Amino acid sequence: MAGEYDYLFKVVLIGDSGVGKSNLLFRFTRNSFYVDSKSTIGVEFATRTLQIDGKMVKAQVWDTAGQERYRAITTAYYRGALGALMVYDVTKTNSFENVSRWMKELRNVADPDITIMLVGNKTDLAHLRSVLSSDAMDFAQREALSFIETSALDATNVEKAFLSVLDEIYRKCTKNVSFLTAGGSHDRGKVIKEGEQINIPLTPSQPDGKKRCCFSS
Repeated sequence: MAGEYDYLFKVVLIGDSGVGKSNLLFRFTRNSFYVDSKSTIGVEFATRTLQIDGKMVKAQVWDTAGQERYRAITTAYYRGALGALMVYDVTKTNSFENVSRWMKELRNVADPDITIMLVGNKTDLAHLRSVLSSDAMDFAQREALSFIETSALDATNVEKAFLSVLDEIYRKCTKNVSFLTAGGSHDRGKVIKEGEQINIPLTPSQPDGKKRCCFSS
């Protein structure tokens, strides 16, 4: 219902398959972790409502498939996102090396003002680490990204990562009226059950004039 929250922020999780995006989603929205979590097919999302600066903010977090065969379809869902967590696995060097490609694709499609955080996941596997924190930090600084390392398994920094991105989006929304959908509309389109797998059309539909995912009462 419209009165349940003041703002709706769309945030996407992107990165290679197997880096832990789904479990970051589950940890943040359900405080759960699934050891046998399977690779996402297409996209799915879940939501969580929280308070920022006295306002109720509903975070709509989209988990996108990392496999190459879904790339053309899932990138279409970057549109309208106000935030992105770009995830790599600290134990897999190639997942970090591919971050630059993910970032390029995101910036080619997403809003130019999108808030991006680089996230090194699976810090619980310290004995298998192959990506140095300093290398990731250097990359983040060069690209003007925020950076954090997390563990979806033991919940380290997961809350902090999402809240940091949401807080930055909120600051931009409240300072920049162009972030808001014209007229303060609460038309959110088709209601999809949280956690439901979504059959993706070749071109995702959007309500006319509703290109932002930042709504205000």
